[in-house]
Amino acid sequence: MERKIIYLINPISGTSRKEGIKKMVERETTARKIPFEIVPTNANGNYDFIKEKIAYEHFTDIIIIGGDGTVNQVTHALRNEPVRFGIIPLGSGNGLAFAANIPKKAEAALAVIFAGKAKLVDAFFINNHYSCMLSGLGFDAQVAHNFAAKSKRGLLTYTQESLINFFKANPFQFEVQIEQFSFFTDAFAISIANSNQFGNNVTIAPEASLNDGLLDIVIIQKMNKAKLPFALLKQVRGNNKLQELVDDITHKNVLYFQAPSLTIKNLKHAPLHIDGEPRETAEEFNVSIVKDCFQLLQPY
Repeated sequence: MERKIIYLINPISGTSRKEGIKKMVERETTARKIPFEIVPTNANGNYDFIKEKIAYEHFTDIIIIGGDGTVNQVTHALRNEPVRFGIIPLGSGNGLAFAANIPKKAEAALAVIFAGKAKLVDAFFINNHYSCMLSGLGFDAQVAHNFAAKSKRGLLTYTQESLINFFKANPFQFEVQIEQFSFFTDAFAISIANSNQFGNNVTIAPEASLNDGLLDIVIIQKMNKAKLPFALLKQVRGNNKLQELVDDITHKNVLYFQAPSLTIKNLKHAPLHIDGEPRETAEEFNVSIVKDCFQLLQPY
């Protein structure tokens, strides 16, 4: 089948200039004689016009030039269409792209579009919220809410917000239910991951796979604030192994386990983020995997 590509460019994601990337995409795609169009992303997430192009003009590939929020929005809207997705990462975190080993440099990421292999990727739902990489409650969600309110984006701003919120952070109360097992926890954060990282190669769920049919759940439990950076560093470095929840959870700073679904009762209304974007919280979240949700072009 002849390839036909739509490049969707988010004009505001990240801090990079887009004009040079647009020219590079035009040059390299034209050189390969692949028909293509370049269109801006839609802030409200309505991609019905893209569905029409897929149906009537037979586009085969949707390439997202932007960050995690754009990847979430586009794959959610078009995941049931007969297309492959690709990513040229230009956001502040780029969690899914980096989890899939897609290079950070635009030229190298475009090379994956042309020569990579389409592999199935899972996603999940938190109530009615779609997520394809990592979502969570608590500390990191508060950072996402504050970061979204800033006029200046980028890694530096995100780091500043993380440090400010670290000193303000207090644990929240949750009840977590998995199959026939449930427990209460006071926790700074609960992360629910399909990809292995927050972004910027900060790995929070080192055993996570994009296509294993399982969610990786990381719970940062209440502890002395002085111990918190060391507990997080241990998790990021992959020193915490996957646990069976029959273990004595009350004596562990970090819980790390896998499940295809779970329910979280949010007893103190901890804030919520979905793939790094702030969302309205709720008293209860039902979380479930969507196996083989869409095809993503990745390196061989």
